[in-house]
Amino acid sequence: MIICITPVKHIKGVYENLCSLGEVIYEPYITYDELKEKITEPGNIITTIFTNPNKQTFKLDRELLIYSTVSHIITASTGLNHIDMDYMKNFYVHSLTTEYDIIEKISSTAEHAFALMMSLIRNIPKGFDDVKDGNWDYEKFIGRQLNQLTIGIIGYGRLGTMMERYCKVFGMNIIIHDPYKGYDNLHRLIHESNIISLHVHVTDETRKMIDKNFLFHMQKESYIINTSRGEIVNENDIIQSLESGKLKGYATDVVDDEFGNIENSELIKRSSDLNIIVTPHIAGMTREAQEIAYNGVIDKYKKVVRKEL
Repeated sequence: MIICITPVKHIKGVYENLCSLGEVIYEPYITYDELKEKITEPGNIITTIFTNPNKQTFKLDRELLIYSTVSHIITASTGLNHIDMDYMKNFYVHSLTTEYDIIEKISSTAEHAFALMMSLIRNIPKGFDDVKDGNWDYEKFIGRQLNQLTIGIIGYGRLGTMMERYCKVFGMNIIIHDPYKGYDNLHRLIHESNIISLHVHVTDETRKMIDKNFLFHMQKESYIINTSRGEIVNENDIIQSLESGKLKGYATDVVDDEFGNIENSELIKRSSDLNIIVTPHIAGMTREAQEIAYNGVIDKYKKVVRKEL
């Protein structure tokens, strides 16, 4: 029995594909406590949880799973920070992290990073808000021109290389940092970039890498784009840097503690008075990307189940 805790019925073929595996309990808006009750309920032999971090508001952790019959977690994502991986040693976690033949077809997150960059440096959201208030004055919304700017791309995997390709078409100067790909340019990137775009996973090495020391050495009135994970930056340091004028703007699709009390996010609260753009983890949420990712991870799981049989 599978419990699906994320919306999938709007995606072509996904729910049908999931049902081909067996009985499916569809609870896309379930809470932590409701899920805990459901997977430990006598008579409910639930072996598999199907999820995705964009809709999940809590972590799959030891307290939730310890008394359940769950042995498989399927997540239609490359990131895994919505799952307590330290506890998952005895579970099968099926993700898209290393499914390069599937994720290479998905460009949506890189496209969103580029869109956030354009929206931020051209003041599009705040300009439109001002027009809606009855104003028509360009002066306070003067932006920047891409072919006169340098972008620093941190992380040169699938998304970082896509972002580089888009920026190159627009004539930008590009600096890459990814020591695992032979690009050890962090010092130069911090000091020379007008814009920095983050394309890394959360690891001990990257967690809170964008902190007050990092921000101190950046160019004055520079920008940061984050479509990775909220944990990559120290959000309080971002806010302080924006307040001081050192950082000109911050655009993000993710926030820290995304699977906790997001209504308490200081970053979101300050977006009304600082140059901050926050989108609700929608970078990978296009129709095409969802069809590829969700069906792809289900097909991956099917192969594992067949081997077990």
